[in-house]
Amino acid sequence: MKSDFKFSNLLGSVYTQGNLVFTPDGTTLLSPVGNRISSFDLVNNTSFTFSFENRRNVERIALSPQATLLLSVDENGRALLVNYVRRVVLHHFNFKEKVQDIQFAPDARHFAVALGRHVQVWKTPSFSEDREFAPFVKHRQYTGCHADVTSITWSTDSRFFIASSKDLTARIFSLDPTPNFTPTTLSGHHDAIICAFFSKDQECIYTVSRDGALFRWNYKSPRKRDANNDQEELDPSTQKWMITGKHYFQQTGAKVRCAAFHLASNVLVVGFSTGLFGLYELPSFTVIHTLSISQNDIDNVVINKTGEWLAFGSSKLGQLLVWEWQSESYILKQQGHFDAMNALAYSNDGQRIVTASDDGKLKLWDTRSGFCIVTFTEHTAGIEAVEFAKRGTIMFSASLDGSLRAWDLIRYRNFRTFTATSRLQFSCLAVDPSGEVVCAGSIDSFDIHIWSVQTGQLLDRLAGHEGPVSSLSFSQAGGMLVSGSWDRSIRVWDVFGRSMSVEPLHQQSDVLAIAVRPDGKIIAVATLDGQLSFWDINNGVQVGLIDGRKDISGGRKLGDKITSYTSAGSKAFRSLCYTADGSCIIAGGNSKYVCIYDVESSCLVKKFTISTNLSLDGTQEKLNSKNLTEAGPLELIDQTGDASDLEDRIDNTLPGATRGDLSRRRVRPEIRASAVRFSPTGRSFAVASTEGLLIYSLDDHLIFDPFDLEIDITPSTTLSIVKEKEYLKALVMSFRLNEPYIIHQVYESIPPQDIQLVAKELPEVYLRRLLQFISKHVEESPHVEFHLLWIEALLTHHGRVLKEKSINYGSELRNIQKCVGRIQNELARLSDSNSYALSYILEHQKVVLMEKNVDSMEIDNDESSMTIEEDEGEWQGFA
Repeated sequence: MKSDFKFSNLLGSVYTQGNLVFTPDGTTLLSPVGNRISSFDLVNNTSFTFSFENRRNVERIALSPQATLLLSVDENGRALLVNYVRRVVLHHFNFKEKVQDIQFAPDARHFAVALGRHVQVWKTPSFSEDREFAPFVKHRQYTGCHADVTSITWSTDSRFFIASSKDLTARIFSLDPTPNFTPTTLSGHHDAIICAFFSKDQECIYTVSRDGALFRWNYKSPRKRDANNDQEELDPSTQKWMITGKHYFQQTGAKVRCAAFHLASNVLVVGFSTGLFGLYELPSFTVIHTLSISQNDIDNVVINKTGEWLAFGSSKLGQLLVWEWQSESYILKQQGHFDAMNALAYSNDGQRIVTASDDGKLKLWDTRSGFCIVTFTEHTAGIEAVEFAKRGTIMFSASLDGSLRAWDLIRYRNFRTFTATSRLQFSCLAVDPSGEVVCAGSIDSFDIHIWSVQTGQLLDRLAGHEGPVSSLSFSQAGGMLVSGSWDRSIRVWDVFGRSMSVEPLHQQSDVLAIAVRPDGKIIAVATLDGQLSFWDINNGVQVGLIDGRKDISGGRKLGDKITSYTSAGSKAFRSLCYTADGSCIIAGGNSKYVCIYDVESSCLVKKFTISTNLSLDGTQEKLNSKNLTEAGPLELIDQTGDASDLEDRIDNTLPGATRGDLSRRRVRPEIRASAVRFSPTGRSFAVASTEGLLIYSLDDHLIFDPFDLEIDITPSTTLSIVKEKEYLKALVMSFRLNEPYIIHQVYESIPPQDIQLVAKELPEVYLRRLLQFISKHVEESPHVEFHLLWIEALLTHHGRVLKEKSINYGSELRNIQKCVGRIQNELARLSDSNSYALSYILEHQKVVLMEKNVDSMEIDNDESSMTIEEDEGEWQGFA
């Protein structure tokens, strides 16, 4: 079995905290998710998560105007410089302080960082032939603010920037020393300024404060009264920034949390603490739209380049919304689980994953797009187990609310609910391969309940265990049910047989999880002592043993007084899954590690670290002694009363509560892998972890292109290679140059007889770009047959890729279909008009012949007949 799985995507969480960023083209949205960054393509409806990780949760991100460099800064001020195109980390840097805001200048030469009361401007790292040992070079540090800087806004010419502060002022700084310019302070607000914006012509400045006030500033002279004429005159020598307008949002009891301004359309969007946002047109302050999109704070808002889409992030519920305000419709509406994930299951085709959580919700995720398809909220308590039926269109879930529910994934509804005779908390379930019977185990009762899926009636209760049932699994062959319990035994039940006598298979410790090999002959059992044992079902003997305590042993928690090596808290597997061929097994537990074992040799094949986020508990191997105080670990001490803002100091939590809707979490979340599952195809596996649903895959989506490094690509060399008749290489080089006229020239230089060969050898990485070029070029090109030959060749040789990744190539295929349909309609219309023209010509021929026959009656018979024969021959040939 191949073991070189790599991190592929992160589902189950779309926004954690920090700011959102649109790419310069306005079609892709970047969102911080824990210590990673996710990218959402809003046109093709796909998403992916960058593979790199910050040390802690990401606080701020910034993307250069050319979309080449990405800056990611965590809570402690440690930054990563990333090549956005190649998704590769270029440099690590530490600002040594919490970063409040970070913004690139419009010319991309500098970026400004808000650090406490200061603003630092750094030169943007750029490529040079000289080796640079310090990519980050500080340009200048700006001071003057008396409180923390909240935001930074650059002018359009990149000469000035505004630093908003909690000291109720905003200050204008110049990047370089400018004659006759001194840093200007804009004061007059009664609360902290959230952000400030330049107008497009830089003749006006807008400042927004937290108490809901909007001030407009203009650079003008104060009016003074002439003593002789008793008239107001302007003094040009005393020009300064003055308040020319005051507006208020009139949201009683609400605070402004964020704001964004679109220069081209003069549209301001403001997000409030009540979940309401408002859209205003400036400078008239006309209310365009107001809408409530959440019941909690809107933490960040951003506008794309065209000004059509508004992106909102709410960290309380992990919501991410993209709203098109002109059509009043959602472009994207995603929300992760509010609480920890407990279980997951793959559909039979491997294209969908369902996750269950303590928040009582089931979410169905598309593995290709990375988006949530549907959310089921019928359960009223935490969901502990979920399974797909054999057919794949029916799903079952077991909850602590005392019910099992069957879900129809075609109509997306709950069509059957199973309950016991008394109220029980179900913790595990198993579905018969035929889909006729469903079983569930409980932590309250030691019996196993069996229901009929067709009627919903309780068929039987299997008694025999002397402790809570922790795991259930059906054998794919023979209809045998395997159960594991805390009474240190596993039992094999013949559900459809008449004999109910079952001999237990005793274990050395409590059974936490079981898995049946696909052929139904071997059982894998995970026990509390960290061991994996393998049992033969038919003979009832143990055939293998793996001691995984050292493999699963995770990091040290902040409250631990002993090392992770001597701690037994995380030294046990709590979830098991066989591969499709049964040769390997994957296991995970309350640890940061997930292990894959070879069953036959009992060897560890590979161990994966699911997270290195230091914001989670259990990711560090050793603790830093300087963070230990007399009151305990420094990070566990409640510092709510030391916050600077009143609303942050107010404590509304329940005494002793650590999670839930009405409380604030006072303990750090702990890293764990609550469930692991292999895809039915064997090409990937999923881990339900504290940070979300992690997908590891064998397929590398980022294809390496060696032409970048090996060939000196210029227009002249590209055209010379065309003359040498190396058409494939020339086509690839033209795509790397990305010059439309070069691509056009190379494309039409390829002979029609070589199209099939070039299309067959074309790398997949250029398939999308070639389809895009053809769809655009067909509109203005007369070579119809030439384009149709290309389309036929590409669909013939790359049809499998286009079908498997139809979501990725959806827009290109739709454009091609539109072009082919247009050609078909034009040809049909042309043929119809030609047929009408031919009919007219034939009818006109008959009329002319009749007229000539009449005229020829007065002419000599021989001459007339000769003329008619000649004319008939000419018309006949023409016809």
